[in-house]
Amino acid sequence: MDFRNLLLEKKERVAVLTVNRPAALNALDPATIAELGEALRKLEEDRDVHVVILTGAGDRAFIAGGDISVMVSLGPLEAREAARSAQKLFCQIEKMPKVVIAAINGYALGGGCELAMACDIRLAAESAKIGQPEVNLGIIPGWAGTQRLPRLVGKGIAKQLLFTGDMISARRAMEIGLVNEVYPDDGLLPAARELAARIAAKPQVAVRLIKEAVDNGLEMGSEQAFEYEADLFGLCFATEDQKEGMNAFLQKRPPVWKNQ
Repeated sequence: MDFRNLLLEKKERVAVLTVNRPAALNALDPATIAELGEALRKLEEDRDVHVVILTGAGDRAFIAGGDISVMVSLGPLEAREAARSAQKLFCQIEKMPKVVIAAINGYALGGGCELAMACDIRLAAESAKIGQPEVNLGIIPGWAGTQRLPRLVGKGIAKQLLFTGDMISARRAMEIGLVNEVYPDDGLLPAARELAARIAAKPQVAVRLIKEAVDNGLEMGSEQAFEYEADLFGLCFATEDQKEGMNAFLQKRPPVWKNQ
């Protein structure tokens, strides 16, 4: 895969996809959004990749947001279409059957925060700064920030962050549940790789069904969600991995997963 604004590394069932626009603090312009969509489609089809890590080039920014130099000249209809394009990408990340980990190494503002929130797991460097500062530009988050943020941290904290446009530290982000873990700056990517490798070693049919159960079930009422979980639980018993996992447990040996 050849891209202008992305770097891709694949090793031992883990892909590291890096937004590579350090001079622009890895801000997302239309070309980069398109490239991310294409890269993720190809990684979804790649049977040798089980987990994807998303990060930013350099040590200053994960993704500093949308590219303001592009957005400044947009009219209302163009802005709406641009928002829909980014939302489509982030929904692609969220619905990807493989696990996606955000390794937040610096500024994750606006669209960068919104992209990270679409990932399954968010890990942050100690120096990371996270926020939705769109109000300071006279606009609102348009890439689903007003929707995913309250679902992750609760309505009150989300509104405070959205109303003020404040940036928060990685530690504060962890306190409110916006990121899972915080690491020293030089330990972030190794920690992300280690977690990705652990998940990549699990039976991937079960991992995919867990992701579906959590993400889809949260949008349902409790009774419907419980029934949905039971359906997916039953589906596991049609897989070779279920038979291998349970027999290995009874035989007291490590399982050998076929991911089918």
